[in-house]
Amino acid sequence: MGLALFSLLFLLMLLGVPIAISLGLASFLVIYYFTTDPLPDLAGKVFSGLNHFTLMAIPFFVLAGNIFTRGGVANRLIKLTNSWVGHIPGGLSIAGIVSCTLFAAISGSSPATVVAIGGIMIPAMVNHGYSKSYAVGSISTAGSLGILIPPSIPMIVYAVTVEQSVGKMFLAGVIPGIMLMMLLAAVSFFIANRKNYARAEKATYKERMIALKNAFWSLMLPVVVIGGIYSGVFTPTESAAVAVILGLVVGLWIHKDLMVKELPSILVDSAKTTAMLFFIITMAMTFAHILTLERIPHTIADVITGWNVGPIMFLLIVNILLFIAGQFMEPTAIITILAPILFPVAVALGIDPIHFGIVMVVNMEVGMITPPVGLNLYVASGITKMPLVDVTKSAVPWLIAVVIGLILVTYVPAISLWLPNLLYR
Repeated sequence: MGLALFSLLFLLMLLGVPIAISLGLASFLVIYYFTTDPLPDLAGKVFSGLNHFTLMAIPFFVLAGNIFTRGGVANRLIKLTNSWVGHIPGGLSIAGIVSCTLFAAISGSSPATVVAIGGIMIPAMVNHGYSKSYAVGSISTAGSLGILIPPSIPMIVYAVTVEQSVGKMFLAGVIPGIMLMMLLAAVSFFIANRKNYARAEKATYKERMIALKNAFWSLMLPVVVIGGIYSGVFTPTESAAVAVILGLVVGLWIHKDLMVKELPSILVDSAKTTAMLFFIITMAMTFAHILTLERIPHTIADVITGWNVGPIMFLLIVNILLFIAGQFMEPTAIITILAPILFPVAVALGIDPIHFGIVMVVNMEVGMITPPVGLNLYVASGITKMPLVDVTKSAVPWLIAVVIGLILVTYVPAISLWLPNLLYR
């Protein structure tokens, strides 16, 4: 049955069937022909899997990200970071990378980060004399921080899938996210310095203070949302709802960049994204039900542990497997399919579940910036009208930095675990 399941899945994917439909159709056919499970019972299992309080955070964070994108938050963050670092070599690019990091701490979405920051920053860099490939490469790659800097939708999916703490996952992503931001900024600095790109005029102290004042509420959004979680004021799911309310208040009445007439389109866009994500999660849960029924994760765990593979080699295998999967599937699908299979092996080898989750999420970052399913590349291509092949080539130097960051996160667990271990004693 397991062979039939995977054969059907890969056949449908090779035929170009969307991943969610491939998962669902393969699962349905295998259950119908290979098991005696009543199909109505399957519907009940799927509903039970989705009827999870933590998953409610996903639609709220999607909605919050769309509100922040149109509510003037990105523009103020860009002006703030540019006033502080715009005068150094590659300063505009570094400002864009830092802005992506700050915006990621609000939206939890990579594509939203690329749209919000790239839509403003890429034209600004080109107008300032930077090459278009340099501008597009730096921002499309930095946008991937959207799924690593908390709050993160893939982290929520992982935590729900393998029954881990969302709060710990969020904390574990902070230091790796900052480290990757610094690696990406270093690449921008060295390339700009070598090509002698023009530098922006250094902002005065007064200009910096004005930019800080204008961006105050934009900076307070992640402080309130993330700070509220770790102070115990509200849960990660409640924080998502708080983010929506704060976004509306700031966008409508403080920044006044968001119009009431825009709200219907924001709600529709958020509903479409949420429906897509939950459709994938639903079909992946059906797929996972068959895996559990056949004890496939346990069998794989027994086989790998029987090979006497240590944690170092196992993590290398995981990175290669996730890299391949990232070329064909969306992060949510990869996590919901592979986490139940790989997680028991990781635990058996003594790998910390939170550390393993961060390794998976950073791998998802790599998948977001590598073809053929690199969503960030498609988004960057769409907003710049630059051919996808050229966008992919432009991202290579920063992609190398992300891979270096992945290696460090994989084999230095303290990078991920220091902060959650400090605060969750």
